[in-house]
Amino acid sequence: MIARAGAGPLRRLIILRHAKSAWPDGVTDHERPLAPRGRRDAPAAGRALTAADCLPELAFCSTAVRARQTWELTAAQWGTPPPVRHDARLYGADVPELLEVVREAPAEAKTLLLIGHNPGLEDLVLTLAGDSLDDALDDVRTKFPTSAIAILARHGGWESLGPGTALLTDMIVPRGRKKDGT
Repeated sequence: MIARAGAGPLRRLIILRHAKSAWPDGVTDHERPLAPRGRRDAPAAGRALTAADCLPELAFCSTAVRARQTWELTAAQWGTPPPVRHDARLYGADVPELLEVVREAPAEAKTLLLIGHNPGLEDLVLTLAGDSLDDALDDVRTKFPTSAIAILARHGGWESLGPGTALLTDMIVPRGRKKDGT
């Protein structure tokens, strides 16, 4: 059962794990870019959100290169991307830090996108979801891979977001295709 945090408009939190990254020699973790697969999967994430009719009004993105590139390739799939806030707190963040960032969202934003890293994002989904549709929660528990998208819905303001106050409505793992179709 989902704990209702109060009345108010329906809000959606989209949690997107950055796309697959490369591991080039001599590059710090923060500066790692996307791998070729990540460059294919990030646009697929943008298309998946369009197909799910779940486009954000505001995005929060880690400052890590792979997260920023994921944002750019994802948002390029939309006619008019929303504003983005690059926030250093999202790099390596745990649940309390992630909640702190989301709770700072303006009240008028009804749909937020959060782009970051595991294990924090997976832990956040599992913390917030009091329940899920279908087997989405089990899917997250099994694996929250790169480019995974979790969509959580709730009533109430962002400032009251907390454990068990959201419904996990969907988990999507979009994958782009190589030019040869594979």
